[in-house]
Amino acid sequence: MKTILAALAFACSSGAIGAPANKFDAELKGRFDAREKDWRNGAIVYQVLPDRFAPPANLDAKRPLYPAPKILRRWDETPKRGQYLPEAKLWSHEIEFWGGDLQSLTAKLDHVQQLGADVLYLNPIHLAYTNHKYDAFDYQAVSPEFGTRADVKALAQNLHARGMKLVLDGVFNHMGRNAPKFKDAEANPKSPWRDWFYFGPQYQSGTRIWWLAENLPELNLELPAVQDHVFRAKDSVVRSYLREGVDGWRLDVAVDMGFEFLLGLTQAAHAEKPGSLVVGEIANYPKEWFPAVDGVMNFTLREILLRLADGRLAPALAQRMVDRMVAESGVDNLLKSWLMLDNHDTPRLATALPDPARRRLAQLLQFTLPGAPHLYYGSELGMSGGDDPEMRAPMRWDQVRDDNPDYAWTKKLIALRKAQRALRVGDYRPVTAERLFAFERHTDRARDTVIVVANPAKETVTETVMLGNSKLMNIWMLVDPLTGQKTQISNGLLHLTLAPHEVRVLIPELSPGGGYSAYKRVQ
Repeated sequence: MKTILAALAFACSSGAIGAPANKFDAELKGRFDAREKDWRNGAIVYQVLPDRFAPPANLDAKRPLYPAPKILRRWDETPKRGQYLPEAKLWSHEIEFWGGDLQSLTAKLDHVQQLGADVLYLNPIHLAYTNHKYDAFDYQAVSPEFGTRADVKALAQNLHARGMKLVLDGVFNHMGRNAPKFKDAEANPKSPWRDWFYFGPQYQSGTRIWWLAENLPELNLELPAVQDHVFRAKDSVVRSYLREGVDGWRLDVAVDMGFEFLLGLTQAAHAEKPGSLVVGEIANYPKEWFPAVDGVMNFTLREILLRLADGRLAPALAQRMVDRMVAESGVDNLLKSWLMLDNHDTPRLATALPDPARRRLAQLLQFTLPGAPHLYYGSELGMSGGDDPEMRAPMRWDQVRDDNPDYAWTKKLIALRKAQRALRVGDYRPVTAERLFAFERHTDRARDTVIVVANPAKETVTETVMLGNSKLMNIWMLVDPLTGQKTQISNGLLHLTLAPHEVRVLIPELSPGGGYSAYKRVQ
């Protein structure tokens, strides 16, 4: 540490730090500082299903909130797929509850903060019938099983005091079949809500529903009254929650809403609260969805990483896919996009990649590629779970232990990201390789550079790769901050041998000692 500090002091005395090394760096002046000031860039997002995150203080006292046919389960019970209920037009496992709420969640915020998360994202909390709340009755009201609008405001204040942000789930493409507005519209052709929905014999169930889910009638998003209610009016859903302390919205099935509706909502959110975040659940290729949204849930990159990690995608092809996606989507947009490996709609990571080595490879890439790493509650502990509803099991608080290897690894990845500026806000540059997957994150400062090289193969790979950074000094060393292992640069090339599923993270060694640094004029 003393030698590194000495090297930095020497560089400062030569006037290097803070001064662009060349005209190319001068053109980047201010870019990375501006990105760092925007909380949305590269933030670590922690997702919570309120019903399943933390057990309530008094389970018995909450039982009246779950009248039959709803069922209140014990915290140690595991969700299982149920039966379709034709009369209710939903599945029985959609009305099984575990009793979590906003107050019990608040009691566990220390875990989220100490993990290193910057943003808490909640699955829907508005008034609805099911446990998942994607069948809204009233967007402006909070389901009583979870709490009240006052509880939301208090949660936001608590998070802000911790230096964190709050993002809510907006389900504005559809409502629930039992929503008062829909029931009135369905029963009365002259209802003021009639035009809010689509009715007609051309629809199998008499009304247009999302993905043939009978419980989810779609809203007429082109109707001005709907837009006023959702985002345009001063007392709209989007604006009112933002005024009460919420910092952003994740939009459910945003891909179904279309570019114009999303753009109007995003502009309204920014007008109400400058710097607020709108992230769309868009499983499509991310190109051209900006500025309709600030960021997307990056399903494309998720799929590339999972296929790469389990051997279904060759490294060179995966590299070309990522290079193209970054070039066409833009780093600034991707930095605000959530990069997840699992969530409430997918099998958990430990189930999708049961081999710990492959899983760790995917996670390390998740925390080093451009984006905002997204953690689904419990996956930091290695929780497993298959298709719906298995991936929505209650949080395993008994696994929050320092000797849990998955928990320790997740904290190590978060610490790495927080320590390396380029991983949070840096640009992306490919590293030329064939059998290895490799890239660089960089800023206008050589000392920020991070090189990542991964071997997803089942066998050891030895390969020479080419870097594209003119300021990485010949015959000097790059150091892996996770292991301390060193690799020498040779004329812009690295000769590497990586074990199966190994990932190497490399940063410049600024000074090996003796007070001399080759980086003295490129800091």
